[in-house]
Amino acid sequence: MRLNHSRRTTLSTAVALALGVTIAGGMTTAAHAAEVPQATARVAVAHVAAADEGIAPFVSAEAAALSTEPLDDIVDDAEAALDDAEAAIAAAEAAETKVAKKVKSSKLDISGATTVDTTVLEEHVEQLETIAVTPVLLLPDNTADAAADTAKVKKATVSLLDRLEKAEKKRAAEIAAKKAAAKKAAAEAAAKKAAEEAAASASSSSSGSGSVSGGSAASSGDNSVAGAKATARALLADRGWGSDQFSCLDKLWQKESGWNYRAYNSSSGAYGIPQALPGSKMGSAGSDWETSAATQIRWGLGYIDGRYGTPCGAWDHSQSVGWY
Repeated sequence: MRLNHSRRTTLSTAVALALGVTIAGGMTTAAHAAEVPQATARVAVAHVAAADEGIAPFVSAEAAALSTEPLDDIVDDAEAALDDAEAAIAAAEAAETKVAKKVKSSKLDISGATTVDTTVLEEHVEQLETIAVTPVLLLPDNTADAAADTAKVKKATVSLLDRLEKAEKKRAAEIAAKKAAAKKAAAEAAAKKAAEEAAASASSSSSGSGSVSGGSAASSGDNSVAGAKATARALLADRGWGSDQFSCLDKLWQKESGWNYRAYNSSSGAYGIPQALPGSKMGSAGSDWETSAATQIRWGLGYIDGRYGTPCGAWDHSQSVGWY
């Protein structure tokens, strides 16, 4: 049970008077207490308790402390608690600053609060900073309260820094995962491109070699060699190409298929006048690609235009490597 205000004041005043120390508001101060011999303090407490039977049963923890602990030790404990509290506040502020910078620079996602509440502890610091004029009987409680809140602030600071570390590790793992994914995607794209280029090279190379079998009579339109060449001249003109380009085209397709719309390369599977590989590619120019020289020629000229620019460009390439 704690002393009520009137009894506590009476006890404090009595102890101070018994010690012969100047009283400020009924309480002896730490500055004066430091000069009082410990034996005198013990005698004073015992004397007050014996003199007032109403007070004796309610001797407070503070008075008990005075009777068992040297006064200068009480003051030393208070000063140590003050130093510890100030250090805890400084550490909390440093942690907050560190977290704020990391969040801003690295866009970290930190769970929970990013600050440490030191309001109560700062109030204890203000109290303890007045040790020199604080009644000694109040110091033990002030010291204990400050120590308890100092521990809370330290714990909150450690928690904040731990959460910062976890957020940094998570962020680093995410960045590493993104880099690995990008590297994998780039490798897959490069492999796919290399495979496509190899396939295109193989098909183009095979289209210029192998035996070409002749076909039967045209099933529709003028699919004869003369008719096919006439169609080619007309389509060349539509593209703005002159007779010089037809000369190159004539030599190119004569080499590839002999202008036979049914020409088939048994070794590669290339088909038609332009020797498309596979022949079904020419379906983009018309569904009758298997039986129409005109459809094959339209597709072939589009292929040449897109890949080599002109028939002469395709012919030059064919002469250089054997295929186009």
